[in-house]
Amino acid sequence: MGWREWVGLPGVGVEWMKAKIDTGARTSSLHAFDLAEFERDGESWVSFEVHPWQRSAADAVRVEVPVHDRRTVRSSSGHSEDRVVVRLDLRLLDRVVPAEVTLARRDEMGFRMLVGREVLEQGYVVDVSSSYRGGRPGRAVRRSNRRRVDGS
Repeated sequence: MGWREWVGLPGVGVEWMKAKIDTGARTSSLHAFDLAEFERDGESWVSFEVHPWQRSAADAVRVEVPVHDRRTVRSSSGHSEDRVVVRLDLRLLDRVVPAEVTLARRDEMGFRMLVGREVLEQGYVVDVSSSYRGGRPGRAVRRSNRRRVDGS
């Protein structure tokens, strides 16, 4: 795969999203909006929105999943943050694989998702000189990704 790829989260209804492949990160990370933890049947759950398009709230998907874990994550700048971890299926290239995903606000980042080493160790090789080796969605989907926040 390349250093960036189109991925999907089939279990929660996100068909396409651009992701950066991050060999420096252990766990994958997803940009989550309106994050709220709650209890269901004595278990910890989390509710959040996924905005699949960069710089846009169009086509937002509301997700509710059990909390798998909580972890302290250290950024490349050395800043530590406690994050909720959930398990999601990730469609990457032509396969669907399980992934542990931390939920974070990534407003300042260019990608809505980072794919970390725990996913890559499931049989993927990264060619850092290329992009989108797994293919791209159709033109209409790619144009949706370019919409601005106001939907234009």
